[in-house]
Amino acid sequence: MVKRKLRMGMIGGGPGAFIGAVHRIAANLDGEIELVCGAFSSDPSKSKETGESLYLKDSRVYGSYKQMFEDEKKLPDNERMDFVAIVTPNHLHFEPAKLALEAGFHVVLDKPATFNLEEAKQLRKILNGTKLRFCLTHTYAGYPMIKEARQLISDGRFGKIRKVYVEYPQGWLSEFLEGTKNKQASWRTDKTKSGIAGAMGDIGTHAFNMAEYVTGIKVRSICADINIVVDGRELDDDGAMLLKFESGASGTLMATQVAAGEENNIRIRVYGEKGGIEWKQEDANTLMVKWMDRPVELYRAGAGYLSDIAKHNCRTPAGHPEGYLEAFANHYRNFALTIRAELNGENPKDAWLDFPGIEEGVRGMAFIETVIASGKSNEKWTPLIE
Repeated sequence: MVKRKLRMGMIGGGPGAFIGAVHRIAANLDGEIELVCGAFSSDPSKSKETGESLYLKDSRVYGSYKQMFEDEKKLPDNERMDFVAIVTPNHLHFEPAKLALEAGFHVVLDKPATFNLEEAKQLRKILNGTKLRFCLTHTYAGYPMIKEARQLISDGRFGKIRKVYVEYPQGWLSEFLEGTKNKQASWRTDKTKSGIAGAMGDIGTHAFNMAEYVTGIKVRSICADINIVVDGRELDDDGAMLLKFESGASGTLMATQVAAGEENNIRIRVYGEKGGIEWKQEDANTLMVKWMDRPVELYRAGAGYLSDIAKHNCRTPAGHPEGYLEAFANHYRNFALTIRAELNGENPKDAWLDFPGIEEGVRGMAFIETVIASGKSNEKWTPLIE
């Protein structure tokens, strides 16, 4: 029986990085995982600096991810890492993920999955040729009340789904920050590092994933209006679109990084024949449930009346706020529980398997390419590129 923490390596997350520290906190939150090694920067001295700050052994801090994979493979089973978390800019997602899988390591990857759709498809093919696990950190799918919303819809409580509205407004790129040596703004607005999309790849993919995750229905076509609002920017910073789902439902999606004064209040509303749900990140512990024939109900995180899947992803009693870090940590915990079960020859529980994977990664890249193609087209509808 495997009775130990899973051992994690990390690629990226060095000095000046943002999301690497979030991954480390999330992985550590439930005591299921320990960070044992890393290649934290393409600059070996910066990688060493980060490793020292995290109290890692010098021998487990690497100057490149290629060296890390080679050296970790040589370690005995009771020492080497079990999986790697990749927290680099988009253009450095595919190769380290590919090498990790080929070296026999499970992968956690920050979204979007890759630089382009073709890379995502290649990664899926490689993964499907292994028995390894892959997690894509679409954070917002980790919230317990988002899982409750998905369960209510899946149970048919609202009848056939008709309308979906999802929005993600930010304001942090309302100015030309990439011209001020802002590291986060610089790579996210650089087509050689981000890919063909800016806001649509950075936050539009989150909104798209939420729409498909909560409803359980795939988008089949998109009619998009994509904009570059800030002078001098080379990638989109704003956009809105109409959605058509395979079930016949319709919807809208808005994502912008130039809504001055907005932070990260991603929000979704879904309506069926009998009622619907509304959730927003600014009040993440509350799910509004709306009905045709009775008053609005407020479902609260931590309450005993929630579904088993929502309760599994709650940590505190009702009234004690849980937020972004806990939602992020739910993906890591479920990923770890799944791997540990399989190491012990057991079948993972359904609740543990509820984390985004390679299919969500491929769908996200298809969304990006379709949105940009639709935004450039004079045609009203663009089928989702697959």
